[in-house]
Amino acid sequence: QVQVVESGGGLVQPGGSLRLSCAASGFILDHYAKGWFRQAPGKEREGVSYINNNDRVTYYADSVKGRFTVSRDTAKNMVYLQMNNLKPEDTAVYYCVADWNYATIQEGHGRYWGPGTQVTVSS
Repeated sequence: QVQVVESGGGLVQPGGSLRLSCAASGFILDHYAKGWFRQAPGKEREGVSYINNNDRVTYYADSVKGRFTVSRDTAKNMVYLQMNNLKPEDTAVYYCVADWNYATIQEGHGRYWGPGTQVTVSS
């Protein structure tokens, strides 16, 4: 089955850290551009971080620069989002997406979307 599935969300206090994982099955994730998006209640989905298929282009939203880092593990066919110094405004459902075309992900679309994982930052 061709899919991506996120994991690693949870409840964390402000200033804490979480690492989200995105596991791909049925295709080689390294061959695709990859992205992380999030959607908070009552808000539109927004792009958090994207990386193209050769890792030469990486994007971070201004709101997460210096706090979030995207990485991948070729052997495990996974991509990660390390989130440090979390803030209450980072609370959202986080989604992983993969597509052949990096520009498609930049536009907020993609071929393979995961079901999402909830991140809640609260004291």
